[in-house]
Amino acid sequence: MKEEVVIKVEGKEWKDLVDASFETVIKDVKMDGFRKGKAPRNVYEKKYGKQELIYSAADKAIQDKYKEVVLEGKIVPILEPKIEVVKMDEESFEAKMVLITEPTVKLGNYKGLNVKKEEATVSDEEVQNHINSLLQEYAELAVKDGKVENGDVAIIDFEGFKDGVAFDGGKGENYSLTIGSHSFIPGFEEGIVGMSKGEEKDLELTFPEDYMSEELKGQKVVFKVKVNEIKSRIVPELDEEFFADLGMDNIKTKEDLEKSIKEEILAEKNHELGHKFEDDLLDKASENMEVSFADELVEDEKEAMYQDLVKRMSMQGITEELYLKYTNSTKEDIMAKMTEEATKRLKYRYLLMALIKEEKLEITDKELDEKVEELAKQYNMTGEEVKKELGNVEYLRNDMLFQKAIDLLKDNN
Repeated sequence: MKEEVVIKVEGKEWKDLVDASFETVIKDVKMDGFRKGKAPRNVYEKKYGKQELIYSAADKAIQDKYKEVVLEGKIVPILEPKIEVVKMDEESFEAKMVLITEPTVKLGNYKGLNVKKEEATVSDEEVQNHINSLLQEYAELAVKDGKVENGDVAIIDFEGFKDGVAFDGGKGENYSLTIGSHSFIPGFEEGIVGMSKGEEKDLELTFPEDYMSEELKGQKVVFKVKVNEIKSRIVPELDEEFFADLGMDNIKTKEDLEKSIKEEILAEKNHELGHKFEDDLLDKASENMEVSFADELVEDEKEAMYQDLVKRMSMQGITEELYLKYTNSTKEDIMAKMTEEATKRLKYRYLLMALIKEEKLEITDKELDEKVEELAKQYNMTGEEVKKELGNVEYLRNDMLFQKAIDLLKDNN
């Protein structure tokens, strides 16, 4: 919700505020001919003007009004206030303080939602594909004569040119490229197939229209490529030696491997479908509730999402500036696309908060301690180390509380 508070100070009250501002400001001012903090007001105003004192007085008036509405409990803001100045001069100060408070949530039906949970299945083909990938991981590379074939690793030098000029990021030396990996733009790997060691070739290609670089998307280019060496993959057999290399005591035969992989895929699918089931429940329950969000709250959520994106990119060694450059976007462009997701996140959050309040859910200290010990065992740490890593265990308690609300939706589905 959005609340507006009018701030209006005039007459003697405003004059006293401006006078008090001078007394505060002058304490740290040293002026020629006067000791620090002792310059008379007319001398100060002659050098610095009256506007600084008026700004300072206005700031004090805003702070006083903010404290008043918060301390009296009239309004509980959840975001920084927005100030709209109406008038500010030597005679008076008038402004509007816009405060964003918690939205009002009216829960609808959240029991008996009858949301279906998908059952996970694993086909023989999926298991075999997984085994093939595993074999490729354990494959050894051996130098080969002849020509490059699909599946080979070609050691290449390459450089890309657009209109005869080399472009940034288009050069590599002794680059190991697995043919068929689709690591490069369409046509690049296909163009290397059939080349021999020492052979050079010009590949005339076109960058995809959806390529992340604005300068290159849809552009015709030429890659000069030289094959330095060709290596083939020697894929191991499914034998005792391979099973021993896996280092897993429960896998001695092909049947053991197939069973283990099937269980792994099934667990992964169940995990994903479990999250989807939770999202479907939250979607259905949030459709039944009544709530509206102030634009400022949605914008704040989008800002948090954007900062999270920047953090994740940073962990991959990509700066914000570089990400914006290669996506040919501005921060505003990206945040504009986040509106729907931000609104959904807010709906889920306030739905769960309302459920917690309605059902009087809580996490006891015992439950919290048990969760800390569970995490300690999972990460081979002590309970105290887990608490130190978390910084504030109340964040964990809050996460557990939200999960308890989700579990309530499941139990009453």
